[in-house]
Amino acid sequence: MAPLWRQRIGYGIADLSCNLIWQVITLYLMFFYTDVAGIAAAQVSLLFLVTRLVDGVTDILMGTIIDRTNTRWGKSRPYFLLGAIPFGALGILAFYVPDIGPAAQIVYAYVTYIGLSTAYTMVNIPLASILPSLTSDTQERTVLATTRIIFSLIGATAVSTLTLPLVNLLGNGSQARGFFWTMAIFSVIATLLFFVSFRNVEEKVKIRQEKAKISKVLVSLKENRPWHIFALNIVFMFGSMFFMQGALIYYYTYYVERPDLAAIVAGLTTFLPVIGTFITPLLTRRFTKKTVYMMSSVINLIGLLLMFAADTNIPGLLAGVVIASIGQGLRQSIYFSMQADPVDYGEWKTGVNATGLLNAINGFIGKVALAVTGSVTAWLLAVGGYVPNASQSDAALSAIKLSYITIPTLLVVGSMIVMYFYKLDKIYPQIRGELDERYARMSDEDIPNTL
Repeated sequence: MAPLWRQRIGYGIADLSCNLIWQVITLYLMFFYTDVAGIAAAQVSLLFLVTRLVDGVTDILMGTIIDRTNTRWGKSRPYFLLGAIPFGALGILAFYVPDIGPAAQIVYAYVTYIGLSTAYTMVNIPLASILPSLTSDTQERTVLATTRIIFSLIGATAVSTLTLPLVNLLGNGSQARGFFWTMAIFSVIATLLFFVSFRNVEEKVKIRQEKAKISKVLVSLKENRPWHIFALNIVFMFGSMFFMQGALIYYYTYYVERPDLAAIVAGLTTFLPVIGTFITPLLTRRFTKKTVYMMSSVINLIGLLLMFAADTNIPGLLAGVVIASIGQGLRQSIYFSMQADPVDYGEWKTGVNATGLLNAINGFIGKVALAVTGSVTAWLLAVGGYVPNASQSDAALSAIKLSYITIPTLLVVGSMIVMYFYKLDKIYPQIRGELDERYARMSDEDIPNTL
């Protein structure tokens, strides 16, 4: 295999590994807690919130660890190897229902979910921070980001379409047993693929590690306006996606009263984005990244509005799902391509390269979005009087539709407003050129500071 494609595939399968476990979290963990483990929705709401607050500490810590790492394998790559087994093991334990009392069950949920989130941080923050080190070519970054998204969607699609059928098959009437063995399969595969990813990728863009003063780092963050906008947009972009993912199984099980559609729609929402992802590199050759992002958001918004109007009409819902998913694929692909650009801007502007920290903060913001969406959805269910495995009240049904369609629609609009102020694309070629010239002039001792 050509070295270029070997690295692209190696980078991509790392996100496939992440999605084999994390997609189950976003789609089914709340349902697992409320309907399988029997934990009250209000308690789940608090669990999601507390876990993400703890996660915030580990994200920032992981970012600083990466920036201070200096090995023969690079700065980010070693953690694919070190984090693979803990990530897989905790993925299994999080979906196990021990034969203990209700109070102990809640404690077990806290320990395993926080542990899994920490293990995810250990492999996912390096997955983001390694991109600028794989290549300095902006088009190749787009190709790498696109490859990553394609493989992530393969993993997400496998999870979306196979999880519930596997739960039924392996559980033999017990959802608890079914979820456990399904996660065991996904987790073992994810662990092995991370080992392959570690072997295939190489950090070619070398930046000598040197500790920067915290004052310089704070200045770098303060002066990086493109990153401010990019980071704020993470809340809106991922918030809309997480709301839909978390409420999907509730919407089709209780609102539409077609639980058989849950796996089908989940598969559509993870497979169809591949269409948008494949054409992203072609679009970036003609349009700026911001323009592609806005175009994809409009497509996503049209699909959501169609779903809102369709309500329980199956053909209308499915048509909306198709359109929204294609737009989401475009939007997610261009997002991962864009995330390295504000890092370059910060280094160009201040001379400080804080790749690990910036990506850790981005990851933290994404997890805050996941925590808030999960917590709000669980809270809305509790307020609406949701009762697991029963017919739902009008208030509970309203809460489900609010979480699945209404709030995500508003967040897409908010995302477009935020990204209107993103101006980095206009000056990025100049920034990249000046950085390349700067590196060419520097000796090894003069390479910029990193945190």
